[in-house]
Amino acid sequence: MVANVNPTVRRRRLGSELRKLREEKGMTAEEVAARLLVSQSKISRLENGRRSISQRDVRDLCGVYGVEDVRIVESLMQMAKESRQQGWWHAFGDIPYSVYIGLETEAASLRVFEPQVVPGLLQTPGYAAAMIAGNLPEATPEQVEKRVSVRMRRQERITDPDGPLRLWAVVDEAALCRKVGDAGIMREQLTHLVDLSHLPHVTVQVLPFEAGAHPGLSGQFAVLEFTDATDATVVYLEGVNSDLYLEKDTDVQAYSVMYEHLRAQALSAEATRQFIGEAALRYV
Repeated sequence: MVANVNPTVRRRRLGSELRKLREEKGMTAEEVAARLLVSQSKISRLENGRRSISQRDVRDLCGVYGVEDVRIVESLMQMAKESRQQGWWHAFGDIPYSVYIGLETEAASLRVFEPQVVPGLLQTPGYAAAMIAGNLPEATPEQVEKRVSVRMRRQERITDPDGPLRLWAVVDEAALCRKVGDAGIMREQLTHLVDLSHLPHVTVQVLPFEAGAHPGLSGQFAVLEFTDATDATVVYLEGVNSDLYLEKDTDVQAYSVMYEHLRAQALSAEATRQFIGEAALRYV
């Protein structure tokens, strides 16, 4: 196994394997929690990959599930060990959305809808700094700089020569009208957005005001898909104090349908470039 495995994704895969073992044993999460004298929420968080899992946890769970094959136990314990490694983002300290960064780092494709601002992966440093400072008015300049650095590091997925992220972004016209920073920052940002839209793996569409009511009125969301079939598609909803990750087939299907409607109502990629170019002329 590779040493630089993504810890977030490894936790998800390990949690999925543990869930399968529990279901094969015909046990509920409540029953497992009672056997191990832990809370049901701990078992749930271990299975959905939202909590770090130790090799001892794996050993205890394998004991409850009656796993006798030593190779399986050792393999799962190795996964647990790798899941506790640190991703590149840990070098920046405490990042509140570190789970999302781990998923984004491993994703093969990302579909995002942004109703208010330019998507983070498409932001310039100036725009990102102004947006973060405005969104977090109590943040220190050092904290803003750290978040900008993380955002710029995340953008390397767009230019990764070995496996660039396939990005499809639908952006509401409001993001082009909202002046983030000064006119120079906005002009640079919109020009940058057009430039990135020419990349073969990046598609940008603007949803104009004249489109009227649409399925994205409830807010921002992102759909992350992965190359490995064992990694379930995830819908990400960003919150103020906590984020939401949806993996149920019904939830993923609902948001995928919503996204198809948004793409259908938005301007084409070519019309979007012209629309953004005209919007940039307003910032002189």
